[in-house]
Amino acid sequence: MFLLLPFDSLVVNLLGISITVLFTLLLVFIIVPAIFGVSFGIRKVYMKTLLKIFQWATLRIERGAKEKNHPLYKPYVNGIIAKDPTSLEEEIKEIRRSGSGKALDTPEFELSDIFYFCRKGIETIMDDEVTKRFSAEELESWNLLSRTNYNFQYISLRLTVLWGLGVLIRYCFLLPLRIALAFTGISLLVTGTTVVGYLPNGRCKEFLSKHVHLMCYRICVRALTAIITYHDRENRPRNGGICVANHTSPIDVIILASDGYYAMVGQIHGGLMGVIQRAMVKACPHVWFERSEVKDRHLVAKRLTEHVQDKSKLPILIFPEGTCINNTSVMMFKKGSFEIGATVYPVAIKYDPQFGDAFWNSSKYGMVTYLLRMMTSWAIVCSVWYLPPMTRQPEEDAVQFANRVKSAIARQGGLVDLLWDGGLKREKVKDAFKEEQQKLYSKMIVGNHEDRSRS
Repeated sequence: MFLLLPFDSLVVNLLGISITVLFTLLLVFIIVPAIFGVSFGIRKVYMKTLLKIFQWATLRIERGAKEKNHPLYKPYVNGIIAKDPTSLEEEIKEIRRSGSGKALDTPEFELSDIFYFCRKGIETIMDDEVTKRFSAEELESWNLLSRTNYNFQYISLRLTVLWGLGVLIRYCFLLPLRIALAFTGISLLVTGTTVVGYLPNGRCKEFLSKHVHLMCYRICVRALTAIITYHDRENRPRNGGICVANHTSPIDVIILASDGYYAMVGQIHGGLMGVIQRAMVKACPHVWFERSEVKDRHLVAKRLTEHVQDKSKLPILIFPEGTCINNTSVMMFKKGSFEIGATVYPVAIKYDPQFGDAFWNSSKYGMVTYLLRMMTSWAIVCSVWYLPPMTRQPEEDAVQFANRVKSAIARQGGLVDLLWDGGLKREKVKDAFKEEQQKLYSKMIVGNHEDRSRS
């Protein structure tokens, strides 16, 4: 028993040295650069290396597929059905002309009109432009994580070894490192904001709060190996305004907050998230709502209005879609943020899915599972565009203003601009949408009949 003591002592010493070296490396190459907002370029070299590996793996798969005469499936960007932007009236008119030959102003119901609604229903079932926005984005190459392209079936010994090596790197090296960084960032955020919260209000408190937030968010960004490219920084949101962005993932907040200082808006939570929220609000005027208050639309609008009217307060960060979309589209913006009358600063966020799928499908994955997927991916690579500020025009209502901002974000980010509500992720289509088509058809028939009677 006593003979094992020297060996045990050696193991303890080696373990202590390893932990010291690891902590020193974290401090020198990650934490200190995060504090000062600088980078050594290690992550970009890492990204370029991964790209070369992905390209080689994809070429190897394509060559193997050709040898076995298996065509590789390439995803269609614009959907599997070509749709012309024509109205209900125009399409039914075309059907009547090609069918019965009767004019459109015939007041009687035509049996051929059914074909229009049947075709639209089949198109929606085959190529549902809403449901497919809540599933993983298709890839044209294999990223050694998962085959999101179903015809990437070819495998070889070298690809298997490469995949196994990738698993070891991601789970045995990157995951522990990222967990340590995330724990460091969250701990510093809670501790730092709590300490700053005890200081009297003034410039000193504001300065320290800003830099504590930025430092901690930058550490959390490095915990995801996030490589972010910011464009047009001169358009960054300013005090007294509202920053609105498309929403793909909960980490959107970290992506934006690591480059700017924002007041967050959200519901008060319990557990760890509640501890973080209570600490943050001590140092910065964030806008947190109780669960019962979130449903009170007028109370929410009042709180937000009071915040933006104070030009000394930070810009509010809001994601008007209200849910996460899969990085291919922008869906309907809720009008509440656009009724306030404040200057809106649009921001477009676009992720590169080659290195990891940032989309959070909350119907499929819980938060813990999602974060594990993020921390075991290769990296999070994205681009952020700050668009010029926009204000509501005198002739615009809140819905029109929201749609104009949404279109600008979609255009800049290369995303599809959709009018559908993201709430359809969990809810059925509202009766109002169904009634709208019924009213259009009824107006076409009854309206023409009335016009004919008058003549």
